[in-house]
Amino acid sequence: MVLKHFLQSVYSAVFTLTTITPALAQDAPAATFSLQLNNAAEIAEGGCRLTYVAVNNTGQDLSGISYQVGVFDTQAIVTDLLVLEFGDIVDGKTKIVQFDLGGRSCTDISRITVNIVTVCDLADGGVGDFCMSSLETSSRGAIQFGI
Repeated sequence: MVLKHFLQSVYSAVFTLTTITPALAQDAPAATFSLQLNNAAEIAEGGCRLTYVAVNNTGQDLSGISYQVGVFDTQAIVTDLLVLEFGDIVDGKTKIVQFDLGGRSCTDISRITVNIVTVCDLADGGVGDFCMSSLETSSRGAIQFGI
């Protein structure tokens, strides 16, 4: 009888833990660094101005973050490899950065793909290894942007 009561108590405790644990895990937001290609607009001097919105939710203040990207034309041919430098971004901050691609119309660009991380420096002097693994990309316009 005592053994039966003990086993029922253990079963109840295990059941409670297995139902609560997933709920607790879902409450913690994932660490992310998101980059959105927000706008691509023709500029008067000729070329395309790309506007990016960067959001640092990595849990780390960054003293510098940069990505090398490949630019594809409408025939899916890589025309350029560029480094987009976003500078310092503290945790929880949104930063808007513009890059001008001279001599290229926005309509000549079909997609932009993140190739590698070139800088992922932490404000405390360390180097991060999460700048690619925590990267989320999106695009609001006709030009695709991704990893």
